[in-house]
Amino acid sequence: MTYDVMGPGALDYLPCRYGTSKLLFRGPRRKLDEPSLAFLGGTETYGRFIPKPFSAVVEDKLRLPCVNFGCLNAGLDVFVYDPFVSAAAARAKITVLQIMGAQNMANRYYSVHPRRNDRFVAPTALLKSIFREIDFSEFHFNKHMLTTLKKVSFDRFKVIHDELQLAWVARMRLLMGQIGGDIVLLWFAEHPPPQDSLCRRSLGSDPLFITHDMIDQVAVYASKVVKVVPSRIAKQEGTVGMQFSPLEAHIAAELPGVRAHAEVATALAKAIGDMQ
Repeated sequence: MTYDVMGPGALDYLPCRYGTSKLLFRGPRRKLDEPSLAFLGGTETYGRFIPKPFSAVVEDKLRLPCVNFGCLNAGLDVFVYDPFVSAAAARAKITVLQIMGAQNMANRYYSVHPRRNDRFVAPTALLKSIFREIDFSEFHFNKHMLTTLKKVSFDRFKVIHDELQLAWVARMRLLMGQIGGDIVLLWFAEHPPPQDSLCRRSLGSDPLFITHDMIDQVAVYASKVVKVVPSRIAKQEGTVGMQFSPLEAHIAAELPGVRAHAEVATALAKAIGDMQ
């Protein structure tokens, strides 16, 4: 077993495990045998560099135990293929499910690491037949691989892009079906859900490849959809209040800050409070 060594200024996430899950979650550890709210999502839900992520603020506002099942760089596969987490969420009073990008999932074209979904494992024979000129052994991360494919051929990349969107909708339906009960879908991004996620200049903005229409397709399985775009003030504050080492400053600058998490917590607390 390995542990990350925290440098000066680094935040102690009090890492913990639950049940039979192989995933390492952010603490403090919560009891799962009492009514609680479950939070599933990626880096934003985990609250990287945030002393008090939005799940902890919601806990204070509603005075209900909140279990943070957020995982760094997670895709849907982390939760779909972890029976303990999906079962724990199914027992929760309400589950908040963050809308994550479509790039970090296994699909017809490539496989990803089962727990670190942002890591590229291997192309399928189908992808190798589409991009015969590419040496896929050079890639370790999905974004790097997809960025390269797009530069090589926009038209061939579009086939991969469209497949990822279809796979995301199907995988979301599967996960939401596993969880059941009341689910609050959370959009937490620097921009509202776009009408089209395909652009020529870059891969796009996180959550990658997700559109307004895709959210509508899965929203029918949710009790509520909460969309939060950080305010101008939250964006201006940047990393104020975040806790990180000097070497992590450039990473922290790309993530939502403390005020943005507070704004998400306020929106979620109101939505969940209306459901009780």
